[in-house]
Amino acid sequence: MSTYRIQGATGEWEVVIGLEVHAQVTSKAKLFSGAATAFGAEPNTQVSLVDAAMPGMLPVPNRECIRQAVRTGMAIDAQINKWSRFDRKNYFYADLPQGYQISQLYHPLVGEGHLDVSPDEKNPEATKRIGVERIHVEQDAGKLMHDQHPTMSYVDLNRSGVALMEIVSKPDMRSPAEAGAYVRKLRSILRYVGSCDGNMEEGSMRADVNVSVRKPGDEFGTRTETKNVNSVRFVMQVIEYEANRQVDVIESGGTVDQETRLFDPDTGTTRTMRSKEDAHDYRYFPDPDLLPLELDDAFLHDCRESLPELPDAKRHRYENELGLSAYNAGQLTADVDVYQRYEAILGATADKTGKPEKDVATQVANWVLSVAPGVKNATEDADEANDTTVANAGIIALQAAGTVGGGQAKEIYEIVLKTGREPDEIAETEGLKQTSDTGAIEAVIDEVLANNADKVEEYRGGKDKLFGFFVGQTMKAMKGKGNPAIVNEILKTKLG
Repeated sequence: MSTYRIQGATGEWEVVIGLEVHAQVTSKAKLFSGAATAFGAEPNTQVSLVDAAMPGMLPVPNRECIRQAVRTGMAIDAQINKWSRFDRKNYFYADLPQGYQISQLYHPLVGEGHLDVSPDEKNPEATKRIGVERIHVEQDAGKLMHDQHPTMSYVDLNRSGVALMEIVSKPDMRSPAEAGAYVRKLRSILRYVGSCDGNMEEGSMRADVNVSVRKPGDEFGTRTETKNVNSVRFVMQVIEYEANRQVDVIESGGTVDQETRLFDPDTGTTRTMRSKEDAHDYRYFPDPDLLPLELDDAFLHDCRESLPELPDAKRHRYENELGLSAYNAGQLTADVDVYQRYEAILGATADKTGKPEKDVATQVANWVLSVAPGVKNATEDADEANDTTVANAGIIALQAAGTVGGGQAKEIYEIVLKTGREPDEIAETEGLKQTSDTGAIEAVIDEVLANNADKVEEYRGGKDKLFGFFVGQTMKAMKGKGNPAIVNEILKTKLG
C-alpha cells in the first residue's frame, strides 16, 4: 500500500484525518417523540409538541433508535455499554427550539470498535484497520431556509428531533483514499444492518472532516473541521484541498487556525465558517428529564441475533465457497443492492441450469458486474421493469448451455430490456442461437484455411499468435454464431 505524502517546499508532509459521521437512524419516529421522519414532507408537518419544545413536554426515548445504534456497534465489533446516559449540550441554534441538544458525551451507548478498509479497490486483500472511538446517539436540529433576497429566513422543524448516530473515528487515516474507503465501508455496513439508508444526497448520512498536517513522525498538528460533507468524493476533495492549504500556510510562516470550515463543491475549496477554540463550554450536564439507559442481556442477545451476514464475512464466503476472485467478491459485497441482485440471479441460474451455485458463480458475477451494466447503459429506451431476475438467469442459462454466445447474450438482453420478451423466444425467433453443428463449422474452417494458406504456413512455422486470427475469421464468416469452444477445438486439430 503506497504512502500518501504532500510535497512542500520544506520536504514531505503527512496528513492526519479523523471523521465524525452523522447517520440518521432508520426509524418511523423521532428519538424522543412519535413524530414521523419521512423525507420530503411539507415543512413543519412532522413536528410534535416535544420537537417544538413546548413548555412541560417531556422526551421519551425511542426503543427502536437505541436498538439500531446497538446493532450498528455490534457490526463494527465495538464495546456496547449496558449503562449510558443522555446529556444536554447547551448552545443556540435558530432551528433547535429547546436551546440545547440532547446528546451523549460522558457515557455513550457504544464504545471503541473498528473497521477494516481496502483503500485500493483493485487489491481488496490489502486492508488497513481504522479505529472507531465511539458511537453516541443524539437528536438532529431543524433546517433554516433563506429567501433569494436575504431579508427573511424560515425554519422547518421536520428534522428537529430525528435520531442521529454520531460515529467518531480515531485519527487513523493518512490519505484521501483511506478516508474514502472508510466512508464507503461504513455506509455499506449501515445499509447491511438496516440502521441507516446511507443516502448522502438527502442528508441522512454526512461527515465532518478533521484534517491536520505534520512532518512524518512529529506530533499532531492543529486541525480544522469541515462540516456536513455529503459525498465520498467531496470528503476526499476536502482532505486534498485542506492538507495542501495547511502546508502552504505553514511554509509561508503562518499558523493553522483551529476552526470550523465549509466546503464549496462548485470550486472544490473550503472557507472559514467560525473559529473553534481548544475548549468548548457547552455546559454539558445530565439531562434531568431522561433516566440513564440500562440494557439487559436479553435485549443485547436479540440485537446480535438480528444482524445479517456482514460484508467481510460475505466476501470471504464468496471467495472460499463460490470460488470468486477477491476483486469480484469485493465488488459484489460492497453494496446491499448489488449483492442482493447477485444472489437472486445466482440462485435462479442454478435452478434453471440444474448446476450447483459454485459452478455458475463466476459467470453470474461477470454478468452482474460487467456485461449487464454495459448493455443497460447503452440501451436508451430500457424499461427497468423488464430487468427481472428470471430474465437475467434465462440469458445466462442459454449461454452456459452453449445455445448462445457472449455477443448474442448481449443482443438478447437488450431486446429483453426494451420489450420484456422471454430470452428463449428471442433466441429462437431472432436467429440468435449459436451453431454447434461440427460439420457446418468444419466446412467454414476449411474455407478460411484455404483462403489464408500463407498464414497457415506461418502459424505452423511458429507464429502461434495467428491462432486468434483464424478464430476471428471463422466467427466472422459464421456471423458470430459459431460455438467458440467447437471452433477452437476443430481449428487446433486442423492446424495441428
